[in-house]
Amino acid sequence: MKPLIQTVTLLTFIIFKCHAQGNINSKLWYKKPAKQWEEALPIGNGALAAMIFGGIETEQIQFNEETLWTGEPRSYAHKGASAHLGEIRRLLNEGEQKEAEALANEQFMSQPMRQMAYQAFGDVYLDFPEHGTPVAYHRELDLETATVKSTFEAGGVRYTREAFASYPAKAIYYHITSSQKGKLNFAVRMDAIHAKKEVKINGNEIELSVQVDKGALNGIARVKVITDGELKQVEGKLTISNATRATLVLAAATNYLDYKTVSGDPATKTAGILRKAPAFETARPAHITDYQKLYNRFNLVFSNSKHSALPTDERLSRFKGDPNDPALLALYVKFARYLLIASSRAGSHPANLQGKWNHKLNPSWDSKYTVNINTEMNYWPAEMTNLSECHEPLFQMVREVSQTGAEVAKEHYNAKGWVLHHNTDVWRGAAPINASNHGIWVTGGAWLSLHLWEHYRFTQDKAFLQNTAYPLMKGAAAFFLDFLVKDPKTGMLISSPSNSPENGGLVAGPTMDHQIIRALFKACIETAGILKTDAAFAEQLAQTSKQIAPNHVGRYGQLQEWMTDIDDTTSHHRHVSHLWGVYPGEEITPTATPDLLKAAMKSLNYRGDDGTGWSLAWKINYWARFLDGEHAYTMIRKLFNPVYDAGQKMSGGGSYPNLFDAHPPFQIDGNFGGAAGILETLVQSHLEEINILPALPKALPDGRVSGLCARGGFEMDMNWAKGKLTGLTIHSKAGNICKLRYGSKVVSIPTSKGKTYLFGPDLTILK
Repeated sequence: MKPLIQTVTLLTFIIFKCHAQGNINSKLWYKKPAKQWEEALPIGNGALAAMIFGGIETEQIQFNEETLWTGEPRSYAHKGASAHLGEIRRLLNEGEQKEAEALANEQFMSQPMRQMAYQAFGDVYLDFPEHGTPVAYHRELDLETATVKSTFEAGGVRYTREAFASYPAKAIYYHITSSQKGKLNFAVRMDAIHAKKEVKINGNEIELSVQVDKGALNGIARVKVITDGELKQVEGKLTISNATRATLVLAAATNYLDYKTVSGDPATKTAGILRKAPAFETARPAHITDYQKLYNRFNLVFSNSKHSALPTDERLSRFKGDPNDPALLALYVKFARYLLIASSRAGSHPANLQGKWNHKLNPSWDSKYTVNINTEMNYWPAEMTNLSECHEPLFQMVREVSQTGAEVAKEHYNAKGWVLHHNTDVWRGAAPINASNHGIWVTGGAWLSLHLWEHYRFTQDKAFLQNTAYPLMKGAAAFFLDFLVKDPKTGMLISSPSNSPENGGLVAGPTMDHQIIRALFKACIETAGILKTDAAFAEQLAQTSKQIAPNHVGRYGQLQEWMTDIDDTTSHHRHVSHLWGVYPGEEITPTATPDLLKAAMKSLNYRGDDGTGWSLAWKINYWARFLDGEHAYTMIRKLFNPVYDAGQKMSGGGSYPNLFDAHPPFQIDGNFGGAAGILETLVQSHLEEINILPALPKALPDGRVSGLCARGGFEMDMNWAKGKLTGLTIHSKAGNICKLRYGSKVVSIPTSKGKTYLFGPDLTILK
């Protein structure tokens, strides 16, 4: 029997090892607890988010609830501001920029001038006085189950802690077990950095109430402790002794109901959540089932390397000197999908500048929705990675800012439709904020409206297009029909006043505006044709679009950022806004506009390869659209530049140990934009064709992807080896014609809705 036992043992080991290897590139893991916030691991269910530190003697759970902001319901519109619009335009036309900015600051900006800030909510602390120095410590975030886990031994006892944010239960769970009966002894306490706060204990629950400073919002968070041990109330804490297991269930809410209403009852809401919250043994599988309905639709695999088995922080450090770790890129894309699911679910608010994770009362840039690129970047991978539902919170925000933006359009521009400038907040401010040299940027609403159009292009959902997308797109377009004005020098229509984010001050006619407005008009025209409606409006848009100032190539061969040829070729400014027409726009392409593409490449070369985290991510997408996979990989390397000291001053961006994007400081847009850029090297579908491996870097010779979505209503699986396509499967969701490009080979086939097509490496149909 011995050989049989040995064989079974060997098979068991092989199966275990294969399973571990299969999961190794779906985990972030570490050999030590987090010492600072940027090393902690994030969980979230859309509305509720937390950072888990994995501390040994003291564990910290820093949490947020998405509606806790400063401020109150308000209109940011400046009554009568439109009376000064003509004078601002005149000053700009005559070259009096500083005078125009001064007048705008005085008479044209938002009231109040600044929008409000997203707030940290509070902290749950668990004190384990007996744990001391641990043995075999391991901390991980499992992307396949959306669970943070830490394990270690202390005093001969194995302790396991597991945390997840449940969307079905609307709560965060934190579960602790010991390997020996009755060896779990700890205390639970709550606190917050708010000046106005109160902690109460009632039975097995701790309640934290907070009031934001100078604002209308207050919040209540409750932690319920369930344990088989002895539970006591001691000096503002709950102590648990002689336990083998314990579960903490955390719920939080505020009095915010919507951007106009703050009459909610957080006490009743949190009490109800905890009352209905299922036991851990029921909540965990329900959480995983719910999460995996989204997460399991897509997978990306690149080849492993000698670094694949290393802890994530060590892996990131090694990548800087030895970037031969393709699987790290796949992990980064999976992590981005995880973050989007965790921060943007149906019924929640969209992901803000830090997603939903923030530990400050005065976060950088207020952790708002910066819509001159950052908010849009958060959703670049949504459709492509099969997470359409996660786009919905953004669409709801667009619905709301279209209402506040209609008032701003009237008061500031005496125009129909609606407008959004470069920032909004939980109160859906739409007016120009901060200062006129960067705050009067008029195409935020137009850009967000194009996300509605992109959702249709990927899903082919005509009901969504008719009922949701087109009314909002049409309102955004109607504003520009009234707003665009003739340039006295060229006779062309221009956007004035505006900015080129966030560079060059208040100007007339920034290139980015014109690219976005043309794209919006084009989308509305195509939509009117699809829906067979609004022919006269579509014709008006078409005729107006022809009169908008075109892209210009300047004296240095660069794509001009402004109407005048004043680009500074020594500037390495983080924004490269005038290249919007390359990505995410599509009016500058290798085949249709080669001269403009060459000028755009020259502009990007002048700006250089360095930048903040999100800027590096945008540049990955640019180089992918330029079909230059090697330069795209150069930018990926820079985006992965490790930042170990969260307070470190940097000239450029990179990644923190927990893979959060380092602007610095943390901004989540780099995570989402970087993931989109990696995928853009593999597949592009913006030119009415699916371009296979258009910019594949040499560093990614082997791989496979499944569940990747393309415009036109297609879902695809693809394999490649040694840089060459080896297999391709296309599933048609809408029955459209499928045009495929691979190198110089182009095929076009009619498809049937619901049918799947198998292609060979030469794009011949095999099945």
